[in-house]
Amino acid sequence: MTSIAGRRLEGKTVLITGASSGIGRSTAFEFARTAPNSGLKLVLTARRIDALRQIAADISKETEGNVKVHVVQLDVSDSTAVRGFVAALPVEFSDIHILINNAGLVRGVAKAPEIAELDIEIMFQTNVTGLINMTQAILPIFQARGSQGGEGDIINIGSIAGREPYVGGSIYCATKAAVRTFTESLRKELIATRIRVIGIDPGQVETEFSVVRFYGDKSKADAVYAYALPISSLILGCEPLKPEDVAEVIVFAATRRQNVVIADTLILPSHQGAATIMHRKSQ
Repeated sequence: MTSIAGRRLEGKTVLITGASSGIGRSTAFEFARTAPNSGLKLVLTARRIDALRQIAADISKETEGNVKVHVVQLDVSDSTAVRGFVAALPVEFSDIHILINNAGLVRGVAKAPEIAELDIEIMFQTNVTGLINMTQAILPIFQARGSQGGEGDIINIGSIAGREPYVGGSIYCATKAAVRTFTESLRKELIATRIRVIGIDPGQVETEFSVVRFYGDKSKADAVYAYALPISSLILGCEPLKPEDVAEVIVFAATRRQNVVIADTLILPSHQGAATIMHRKSQ
């Protein structure tokens, strides 16, 4: 028996950026597992094509080939590449119904005036300009569909950092605040259509995110999660979200009845009350 969510994905094509790992990877599998026999198609993009090919092979095996997957090597910070992306899609995968703007990164923990110019450029080009360019490339497909000015879903993955800035994250926080503002503006601009604009802001998630922040130093990245939170004189181990937790929320939002918009979601692990919390290292 197919679930209601699965039926609502019947025949649809989902585009996920930053799909080679973390939240993007988990979201691809969550869509496939929700609608394994509904003619679902996935378009997965990232810079690491080998990782995407492995994901495609794994999804094909798990769904016995019923979920079709097309992978594209794409750096969303490259505006020229994004502009050519849609035109190069095979016809079978060109009718996008759901866009998951997931690609994003953070670099460094420097404070002004010591923030590296390259880090500033990379974060803004990827997290903000890349997301906007991808949205503008896909939006005409949505606007050409249906009888009420358009139809489709744009799901932008933000961060709690876009709601609450923190020390050492000024540029990353600024980029995620920009994503949040762009998402809210776009929703209002498209209010007369059936194009849903959805913002999902995760808190702490255990992915390769911190490895990128520390320029590949995994020991420093692991240390981000190696602390405990004091509550009522007890020391509770810090358990961040898994990518799968966020993926479930993404697919839930995309599979609501068409007139229902999960417009704004903040998802946190139970230990986290804010972007920054009082904590101490476990002994």
